[in-house]
Amino acid sequence: MRRWLLPEAIEDILPPEAARIEALRRRILDGFRGHAYELVTPPLLEYVESLLTDGAHDLDLRTFKLVDQISGRTLGIRADITPQVARIDAHLLNQSGVTRLCYCANVLHTRSDSLTATREPLQIGAEVYGHAGIEADIEIIRLLSDTLALANLSAARIDLGHVGIFRALVNRADLDDDQVEELFTALQAKDVPTLAALTESIAEPVRTALRALPECYGGKDVLDRIQALIDDDEVAAAVADLRQLADALAGLPISFDLADLRGYHYHSGVVFAAYCARHPNAIALGGRYDNMGKAFGRARPATGFSMDLREVVRLSGNAVAAKKILAPWSDDATLQSEVARLRAAGEVVAIALPGHDADWRETGCDRQLVKRGTQWIIEALN
Repeated sequence: MRRWLLPEAIEDILPPEAARIEALRRRILDGFRGHAYELVTPPLLEYVESLLTDGAHDLDLRTFKLVDQISGRTLGIRADITPQVARIDAHLLNQSGVTRLCYCANVLHTRSDSLTATREPLQIGAEVYGHAGIEADIEIIRLLSDTLALANLSAARIDLGHVGIFRALVNRADLDDDQVEELFTALQAKDVPTLAALTESIAEPVRTALRALPECYGGKDVLDRIQALIDDDEVAAAVADLRQLADALAGLPISFDLADLRGYHYHSGVVFAAYCARHPNAIALGGRYDNMGKAFGRARPATGFSMDLREVVRLSGNAVAAKKILAPWSDDATLQSEVARLRAAGEVVAIALPGHDADWRETGCDRQLVKRGTQWIIEALN
């Protein structure tokens, strides 16, 4: 086995891309701070019970697990930071009002989300705790749009959905957990023939409403359609939330997808997915998850979004790397003062360590410091 080989869908980040990622990370986190979101950094691994709460079953198969040699308990390497931030809000900060938190750190997946996805995303996101009203969902979606703009991206569309619609329908149908899972899987795949077979024994009007969900995507007319198919208070409340969101976010490319149930097992209300041009998969996912904090002793209203910063950087285009200035190795105090001044002004200065005969252009240098008389000046690199 070649020792330099890495596991499948795990990769190194080399200097040019690493520099772009770090620059955008700083820009986005500064943007979050400007919106009053405070940075937290949860640990890489925890007891698996904390990572896989009752509201996070979807993460089970994606989570690497190992045995703690100290306690003998099972640990998990985080596959999603959101449950950790919910734990911090519920158990550590313990604030009574609105709390805004943000984060940026690596997560690890046992399997890739798609053929081209990494198993080690750099997850960046923001969460609002303590406000049950639709205003928090409006804020978080606007923040998502602002965050994409910091990466010179704009959403081609932002799909809104609401897990309350599906949940109300399956409750009306009085299905057991296995039947709900089968319906959920068929809806996620938009598998219309399987959905028809699974709903054959369900009474009307729930049957027709469930079968219509895969086709309920597009403009506001899909909200009219689902309400026309079934008279249900929970469905009506969910549709009202979606209408209010769409009206408040009128300047954004809002659409609807009532069959998109990603995160269904822990989401409790509005869900959304942002898509960019030239990218088939969602670039950011989010939604409301009011029940997650219950596992940590304090259920709190919550909504947020996250995305893979590495994927965002790759979509944002190729930035030109800053060129460097080459300075000779010297104890000259004037040279050292000039190097310090240039670095303080934002220039990148590389010191040519003695004994190397190399093409400094391959390291990104295009200029050099040269002593002319008593002055150190910048000239083009020979």
